[in-house]
Amino acid sequence: MRAAHVTALEGPDALEVVELPDPEPSRGQVVVAVESAGVNFPDLLLTRGLYQLRPNLPFAPGGEVAGEVVAVGEGAGFEVGERVMALTGWNGFATHVVLGAERCVRVPETMPTDLAGAFAFTYGTTYHGLVDRGGLAKGERLLVLGAAGGVGSAAVELGVALGARVIAAASSPEKLAFCAELGAEAGIDYAQEDLKKRAKALGGGAVDVVYDPVGGERSEQALRALGPGGRHLVIGFASGTIPRVAWNLALLKQCAIVGVSWGAWALMNPKANAENMRALFELHAAGKLRPQITARYGLEQVGEALRAMEARAVKGKVIIEPQR
Repeated sequence: MRAAHVTALEGPDALEVVELPDPEPSRGQVVVAVESAGVNFPDLLLTRGLYQLRPNLPFAPGGEVAGEVVAVGEGAGFEVGERVMALTGWNGFATHVVLGAERCVRVPETMPTDLAGAFAFTYGTTYHGLVDRGGLAKGERLLVLGAAGGVGSAAVELGVALGARVIAAASSPEKLAFCAELGAEAGIDYAQEDLKKRAKALGGGAVDVVYDPVGGERSEQALRALGPGGRHLVIGFASGTIPRVAWNLALLKQCAIVGVSWGAWALMNPKANAENMRALFELHAAGKLRPQITARYGLEQVGEALRAMEARAVKGKVIIEPQR
């Protein structure tokens, strides 16, 4: 097998494709031939040692995969030839991965394998954020920051599917046009416009929910656009800066600042997470969710894919196809 290994915590340039022994499953494990592996912001952080988890060197980034089961350990409950998707944490940017069977979910017949590799991380995070943590209701005004990125574009789609009025905020007219194709009702170019003032104007005075994977200075601007009872969902910090927000804003605005950590929640609540995934599969089968794969890379191009993400040059979802 082959894998794109991080050899030093120096970013995407410190990646090297290496040959490794083929993995063998132990009891309760499966080996998956990876056909599609989604590229997500934590993968970039891992290459620099900036993620909350730090695997021992060397390792392959890649936190979500989809592919075919090619070997099965005793008691795993899967068969060779089945298509599965799984969260790996890391080691997904490889031709093969060995996984505990409990991490694997069968890919529905309605979903191609390439899309399955780009589905769980962004849509799982976003559904948990908007529904479980944010309580998004039909007709509410949802402001999405970083709306053209992976989780941002998923939030636009899911917000529309859940009946919200979606306002997309991004850094260029091109990115906002992409969001409009996903169903956003309005857009804010926060490289040119005042985010708080424009969000309030488009929201009829205020917005109800902020979906924030960006952090930095945009967070406080968006928080100030919330109305009473509003919810600011903290998804991540793609800007690289954790905001320092004045606590009195939550009091004065009578709003809530809500943390969203889907991965940890999913591990602690597997049954509830399985229900969420079933709901997401149904929305996809109904044509309401359309993962936007905008670029595909081979294993030797993992560094290139991560550099594009670091440069904010990515729209929608990017995947690695290790078998190419």
